[in-house]
Parts: sequence; structure tokens; C-alpha cells
Amino acid sequence: MEDKQIQEHKFFQKIGAFSVNLEHTKSLITSLRYAVNSMKRPQASLFIYPEGKIVPFTADKPKFKKGLVWIAEKCPEVDIVPIGIYIHTSKYDKPELFIKIGDPIQSVNSSNNVRSIKHYETKLQELLIYLQETSHSSEHTFQKI
Repeated sequence: MEDKQIQEHKFFQKIGAFSVNLEHTKSLITSLRYAVNSMKRPQASLFIYPEGKIVPFTADKPKFKKGLVWIAEKCPEVDIVPIGIYIHTSKYDKPELFIKIGDPIQSVNSSNNVRSIKHYETKLQELLIYLQETSHSSEHTFQKI
């Protein structure tokens, strides 16, 4: 998580989030290596904001940083699974939270980082569009918890 945002939202430190300083290359590389090493633990998971920071929901194509592709290259055995989170108040006064966990994304065998990034961006955008459309149109698609 971007270091500025982790300072603003201290809750994330309590659940294991670590910071990424997007302005200093050396610090950024250290954080990416930490992410790769964390995946060596049994049953490890790593949740990232590939845009580099928390952003408001939009079904527009996200703009990912290169770190996602770098991690994917270093951890080829790891599944990359998109997760969409959408909150709205269109039906009720209280907000409803919708979460959609997508299928693992097949990596693109490409030495072209831009092509790989676009592939991940497109897959997440497809999931976000589905999430937004189904959350407004069909209550039976989601399980209430």
C-alpha cells in the first residue's frame, strides 16, 4: 500500500499491510522484493492495489503500475486473482458492499511489460463491469452475509 495512504489509514498496518514508496526507486524495489519473499510462506496471500494506491470505484480500465508484472514474473507459480469491491446506496439508505472474486488470470508469456500490464488491467475491468452491473440488477447473484 502506498506509504502516504498507510499513514492515513493505520488500520491496514494492523492487518499486515506494508508500505510502498512510489517516489523512491530503491524503496520501491525493497518493497517489491519483500512482497516476493512473503509469497514463499506456506498458504501465503498477497493483496495489492496494482494502481499503487486506493482509488474510488470506477468501471473504467484501471491504470496499473509495473510492480504487478514484476511480482508475477518472480512468482510464476502464484495465482493472480482479481478482486472487485463495490459500495453503493442506490437501493437503500445504508450502503451495500459487493465483493466479486474473479478467476485466476493466466499470465501472458511476453517480454513486453506494457502488454502484460494491459492484460491484467483488462481482466480486472471486466470483473468490475460485471460487479457493477449485477449489483444493481440482480439480488440473486450475490450471497448475503
